[in-house]
Amino acid sequence: MGRSLLDIPPKSALAAFAPEFGQRALLTVDTEEEFDWDQPLSAEGHGLDHIPRLAKFQQFCEGLGVVPLYLIDWPIATSPLAAEILRGPIADGRAEVGIQLHPWVNPPLSEEVNFHNSFAGNLPADLEEEKLLRLRDMIEKNFGAAPLIYRAGRYGLGQNTAAILKRAGVSIDTSVRANFDYTLASGPDYSRHPLRPYWADDEQALLELPLTTVYWGMLRRQGAALNPLISRMPRLPGIFAKLGLLERIPLTPEGVSVDEAIRGIDMALDDQLPVLVLSFHSPSLVPGNTPYVRSEKDLDLLYDWWRRVYGYLELRGVNPASVAEIIAGVVNK
Repeated sequence: MGRSLLDIPPKSALAAFAPEFGQRALLTVDTEEEFDWDQPLSAEGHGLDHIPRLAKFQQFCEGLGVVPLYLIDWPIATSPLAAEILRGPIADGRAEVGIQLHPWVNPPLSEEVNFHNSFAGNLPADLEEEKLLRLRDMIEKNFGAAPLIYRAGRYGLGQNTAAILKRAGVSIDTSVRANFDYTLASGPDYSRHPLRPYWADDEQALLELPLTTVYWGMLRRQGAALNPLISRMPRLPGIFAKLGLLERIPLTPEGVSVDEAIRGIDMALDDQLPVLVLSFHSPSLVPGNTPYVRSEKDLDLLYDWWRRVYGYLELRGVNPASVAEIIAGVVNK
């Protein structure tokens, strides 16, 4: 059996990029249904009211010169309105489309809906594969493009996912949320996975693009070892951050201030990461759908976050990246 996406790759697996590629930033959108994050998961009762806002966000990205990657799950894939809004930009190369698997709303719905099974990688291999293939085919049918990149909902990779993706013709995964550990919630542990893109298999057929989360502070080089310890005490991470000792910074506008994100960008660039992977959830485009955007003011701040972050990236010489450009820029060893 080959290497699993759950395995920490050897240093020899780190991907190389052409010198002219430089350092780039990829904007990923977890494009999904609305549901109450504080309630048990359910196959029913979700909403799609935010979908019209995708048109405004797409126009906003085009104004920044950014090609957003919409990682689409089943309720979005089967929405005629979502297809109407995104099909044109995807066809023109102004946007890209990928797969995001939320197993609890994705047919076949044969498993018990619970926390454990919300991580697709915890499902039996044949069920995980059938869900992914149905979603892949629905996206291609309705959005007019074959998705080549995957993100497991809740970052829920499993031992079988790499083989499933390769059989499905998916060449890139972006599910690894480096520096996070979800084992207490029945999910994977990515706390020691690299931030740099790497080959997830020996054949170099599946590229991993980890989401970018860095440590900042005087103890940042010890972050992977220290963070699990200080996180056991609710107030300690905040104290460490205020003292400038250690702060974990994911590159997302959801729960991360612009100043924090800029510190995180500086750390990522200092570490010579070739690709910074930024992310957020599409329901945040309407106030009240997520804990991060509760008001119109919060929504204004979200858009301002993107403006200021991309302004800073431009200042630092970091160009926006598309998946197509990443594929063209990576060099097999």
